[in-house]
Amino acid sequence: MNLKIIQHDINKEPFMSGSPDFNRKSILMQTEKSFKSEIINIVTLTALEKLFHIRISDHFERKNFSFLPGQFVMVHLPGCGEIPISISSSASNKEYIELCIRKVGKVTGMIHRLEPGAIIGIRGPFGTHFPVQKMTGANVLLIAGGLGIAPLRSPIYWINEHRSEYRDITIMYGAREPDQILFDYQFEEWKKIYGLQLLTIVQNAGMGWKGRVGLITDLFKEVRIDPENTFAIVCGPPVMFKFVCAHLSNVGIPRHRMFVSLERRMHCGMGKCCRCNVGSTFTCLDGPIFDYWTVMNLKEAI
Repeated sequence: MNLKIIQHDINKEPFMSGSPDFNRKSILMQTEKSFKSEIINIVTLTALEKLFHIRISDHFERKNFSFLPGQFVMVHLPGCGEIPISISSSASNKEYIELCIRKVGKVTGMIHRLEPGAIIGIRGPFGTHFPVQKMTGANVLLIAGGLGIAPLRSPIYWINEHRSEYRDITIMYGAREPDQILFDYQFEEWKKIYGLQLLTIVQNAGMGWKGRVGLITDLFKEVRIDPENTFAIVCGPPVMFKFVCAHLSNVGIPRHRMFVSLERRMHCGMGKCCRCNVGSTFTCLDGPIFDYWTVMNLKEAI
């Protein structure tokens, strides 16, 4: 067999197969399409957070809509604006998706005023996902701070639905105050039915709180970690990544087996507004899920 060796001049532009995709249309695919959707249920979680059950109106589009844990959608409110929200429901649920939305601005404030039956639009799904399939056969640490438990629910659902494929699963969740803890009504189910270890902690104890008080890193004192066979998923305020991932690194977990979400940098979801870019990296297209080694090499990513 004759092999043709092609040599490339490093002083010239690299070889490209096919035409360059400057607008990343191959990645965007049909993400410009907005799905007409209905809010079918609203659960008030705290004074600032609500959980919305949203169903795509068209039956065919609803059955064909799919996503993976860690991806997000753009929620469009006609006449008001659009916001990116991580999907916090099970990827196997074809009837509706769940979005946990915090009231922090104009669009989210208007969404919080809606009632079941309201019509909105969603685009997506966008972004990369947590590599949950690559974690099979291993231990998984799921670490969340504050609202970070919302995007973490999707990989939790995935693991629970494929529980026999994973080893020890530990959820570590920290909140500022007890009344800011989200989805506590699911905690007993996760522990008793699926055999997950779940540890919670708050920074400021309120009246009646009998649990742990401190920082989320204090929970590591109660967790046994096998660094040779453990993956970690971390969601929450970016400042939390440095301390949590530093501890994980100190106990021997490689940075490429830690995964974080930079969802808070999301804006248009399509790489057009350039508000999420870090250098030449568009967080909405190349992320929002990154391994921590990559994040450390992205200047000012966190």
